[in-house]
Amino acid sequence: MEQKQKWYKKKRWWIGGAVILILSAIMLYHRVKPLPPGISYEGGVYTLPQKDVEFLYDLTYDINGKEVYDHSIFDEVYKTIGEADDFLVLDLFLVNGYTDGSRPFPKLSEKLKQAIQDQMIEKPGLKVVFITDHINTTYRSHTADQIDPLKELGAEVIYSNLNKLRDPNIIYSGIWRSALGWFGQEGIGWLPNPMAASAPKVTARSYLKLLNVKANHRKVVITEDAGLILSANPHDASGFHSNIAFKVKGDILKDMVKAERAVAAYSDGDEKAFPTNEELEQSIKPSGSGEGTDVKAQILTESKVQDHVVKAMDEAESGDEIWIGMFYLADRDIIDAIEDAAERKVEVRLILDPNQNAFGQEKIGLPNLPIASELHNLNKKYIKIRWYDTNKEQYHSKFIYVKGEKKSTVIGGSTNYTSRNLDDYNLEENIKLVSTNESEFIQSVDDYFKRVWNNEDGIYTVEYKKYQDKLPAFKYIMYFLQKIFQVTTY
Repeated sequence: MEQKQKWYKKKRWWIGGAVILILSAIMLYHRVKPLPPGISYEGGVYTLPQKDVEFLYDLTYDINGKEVYDHSIFDEVYKTIGEADDFLVLDLFLVNGYTDGSRPFPKLSEKLKQAIQDQMIEKPGLKVVFITDHINTTYRSHTADQIDPLKELGAEVIYSNLNKLRDPNIIYSGIWRSALGWFGQEGIGWLPNPMAASAPKVTARSYLKLLNVKANHRKVVITEDAGLILSANPHDASGFHSNIAFKVKGDILKDMVKAERAVAAYSDGDEKAFPTNEELEQSIKPSGSGEGTDVKAQILTESKVQDHVVKAMDEAESGDEIWIGMFYLADRDIIDAIEDAAERKVEVRLILDPNQNAFGQEKIGLPNLPIASELHNLNKKYIKIRWYDTNKEQYHSKFIYVKGEKKSTVIGGSTNYTSRNLDDYNLEENIKLVSTNESEFIQSVDDYFKRVWNNEDGIYTVEYKKYQDKLPAFKYIMYFLQKIFQVTTY
């Protein structure tokens, strides 16, 4: 009898070991597995005339105690949609009207839907593809009111398949893939929606999906006439955020469409809904010559953004300047490149969101407060930091401007400087633009940073010490624990 019990104990160890081995293999594979074709894409380098490149921005700031909104991005989005004749391709992360009701937010999501509907009715032959993230259905708990109705007019609506992306939250996602994900997310919701109290209830299984913490985070609008790469979401509760965008024309639009077709292909979307290569050749007008200095432009997605941002900083020399406007800063490759540049006597100026609020909920300053403290203490002479003076909104911009002696580089779009955004876990899209310092485009970016840094015609930013004085030790501990266990959006 005693011998039999020992045999069963040994069997339990073998079974337990096999389960752990299988689970570990699942975790490891989905952390490093091959990306779908066309993801982490580096487009060609195109030469664009000045007239085909435009820098746009939204700024919320203060003048004599009054909140002022200098916003233009979505006016340009609606205008671009209204000028589409042949095709309209959108890839937008957050598109809904759910708010906490604390103030009259702009109706960005409804205006976007209406603009698309109007254009589809006016142009019956218009090819429309709308790619988005399941966050807008709170992971299949309900329909997306501003997106799904477009199907009835003939739009191809594609929800990105996040399961085919790599897993940043390796431990949890391994367990989810092995056991929890098989039950799906659809059903009658009964739990509060994390987006807002006014949003539909969600299932527990949707929360379990949410905890994988990855997304199609792109923000792109493309027609045969122009392409927009944004940091902004057409999301009502984000309507007062400060953001940036770039508008380009010409052959580079083909690369933008190619990057979106790749997402559709691996997400079981209908690729026939896209314009064919022949149709793109016919409808997109090639960039001609224009007055002023040309701009070199290139589309970058996912980890290619990190490669080019680090390269631009690594090439900066003593006397050059690096300007960064960023919502989240936490990626070690980026931080190391900043520190290395400062050691080479490159002037680094950071404008950061203080990470104090998110859609009406108070935050504790992570990740930017501990990262800013590290950079400030490392090199106070060459690294200067100012906080955007947010109220209930966010400084949601995501871009870098490396100013050399004769030419400069700008890289911007959807990508926060975090591991989730830069290491091939999320879908992201940025554009890289290089031109001489005398070009109108570079001057517009330079003017933007100086306006915000120097508080020209309003109060935009405050000194480093305003928020850093509120950094107790527990925030550092929270930051490192969250990074270790990978349970955050950064």
